[in-house]
Amino acid sequence: MTDTFLDGRVRVAQPDTGFRAGLDAVMLAASVLARSGQTALELGSGVGTVSLCLAARVPGIVVTGVEQDAGLVRLAGENAAANGVDARFIAADVFALPTELKRDFDQVFCNPPFHGEGQASPDAARARALMDGGSLRDWLKVGLQRTVSGGYFTAILRADRLNEALAALPEKGVCAFPLWPHAGEAPKRVIVQARKGSSAPFALLPGLVLHSADGGWTPESDAILRRGEALALSGARL
Repeated sequence: MTDTFLDGRVRVAQPDTGFRAGLDAVMLAASVLARSGQTALELGSGVGTVSLCLAARVPGIVVTGVEQDAGLVRLAGENAAANGVDARFIAADVFALPTELKRDFDQVFCNPPFHGEGQASPDAARARALMDGGSLRDWLKVGLQRTVSGGYFTAILRADRLNEALAALPEKGVCAFPLWPHAGEAPKRVIVQARKGSSAPFALLPGLVLHSADGGWTPESDAILRRGEALALSGARL
């Protein structure tokens, strides 16, 4: 099955069953503070949705994705070719990266499995994508390790796991950006971004309200989801 993102600018084939990329992928791609010519690494790249949305917004970025499911890696390569993106996807364990990926990247990002406990899906692929088995701290640790000094590591998480994430990240150079379903509701997702080596104090940012009162997208979220605009969390100059 093929899904479209960024108002049809990105087309992605996804398995009919199992985990399917959606809004989280687009929001994560929009929050990566990248510019043309930089190197980027996606941990747990699936079928490549986040990387391809990022490449659509930042032409010339050099993207590499790593994913343990060889079938998804094959699909990601096909999706990159179909979208005219020169991205590379590698089949490997995030926690046992091949030598060629044990280097620093300007941008590292991930949408890690974010259910720490509870009943796993009977679909094995979906369970792998959603259940972290207590490894969230390890995902964040690897992401920060692979980020160059002065570069950015970005992740989208379940909002109720923010404290757990902050405990695993440095005290300085980190910001959190909640995604509110509607005004006045508790956030379900939060984007966490760390600038490696920064001495800036932690910042809890205002975040983004996704839906207006009538159920449609707010103008701010529509600009990201349809027009592919960036979501600048830190406001830093690149």
